[in-house]
Amino acid sequence: MSARGKARRRALDILFEAELRDEDPLRILAERVERQEPPVNEYTSAIVEGVARHHARIDELITTYAEGWTLDRMPAVDRNLLRGGTYELLWMPDVPAGVVISEWVHLAGELSTDESPQFINGLLARFKQLKSSLTL
Repeated sequence: MSARGKARRRALDILFEAELRDEDPLRILAERVERQEPPVNEYTSAIVEGVARHHARIDELITTYAEGWTLDRMPAVDRNLLRGGTYELLWMPDVPAGVVISEWVHLAGELSTDESPQFINGLLARFKQLKSSLTL
């Protein structure tokens, strides 16, 4: 797994933990940075901070475009995969969109249901397609 792939995985872990504990992801991130076990990559921090900063808009986009699914019905890991992937895809233009989608779909395949990779792929591909028309 690439350094950024590991950073994405770590960001997902932090976002998922924050949701399960009903805590601010920035607080969980700060704890991990302070502890440094394992060390927190800058890219991990960028994803978690970005998701926290744009949380309302990201969830609005997911809710709008996830046909037939509400956020509450999605597995928690899928919600957080989509949050991380959406942030990286829409707000981090230095990373090729295809790489972003592939990496988050790969994580879905490792960590979620059999249907999740296709679902994550479809929604992130839709955001890629609509990127220029979405108001961020």
